[in-house]
Amino acid sequence: MTFFFMSYIKEQAMAKVDTAAIAQFLSLATIATALPFFIHIQWLTGPIVNAILIIAIFLAGIRGALLLCLIPSLMALSGGLLPAVLAPVVPFIMISNTLLVLGVDFVYSRSRDAVKGFAAGVLAGASIKFLFLFLTVGLMSNLVIKKELSFKIAQMMSWSQLVTALIGGVLAFIFLKWLKRI
Repeated sequence: MTFFFMSYIKEQAMAKVDTAAIAQFLSLATIATALPFFIHIQWLTGPIVNAILIIAIFLAGIRGALLLCLIPSLMALSGGLLPAVLAPVVPFIMISNTLLVLGVDFVYSRSRDAVKGFAAGVLAGASIKFLFLFLTVGLMSNLVIKKELSFKIAQMMSWSQLVTALIGGVLAFIFLKWLKRI
């Protein structure tokens, strides 16, 4: 009896596992993890990472996308894209990535038109990400020991975040349209 019960439980658990979603999540996580080690240019890495975060919503679900929000910042720090002195800002970047994903998902899921909803979601998510980072730049700058880095932090964490998020949204749209997910 116990054998049949355990077999049934195992069968039910495996029936609920979406191996395609897991494979897609692992692929996106691999790219988000490896990219900062190979490309040290914010204008290339930023849009690609933002695109991955947005694509993850549609391929891995909101939970997978939120989990991915934590990876790129840590990898950018350990890979050298972010200088070690910027380690205190990593939580802010993680939060801003989370806000981007939540903004896109919230607006898109409430839209009746997929394309307009996607565009509005990306605009909303990118704007929220930008505003959060812009408003916290002063706090982040105070966390840095060397004041001459404050200007560099302000540059990295302000309007460039808006632009890279919007470009990432365009890249994600093209990719998702190609996959026929939008």
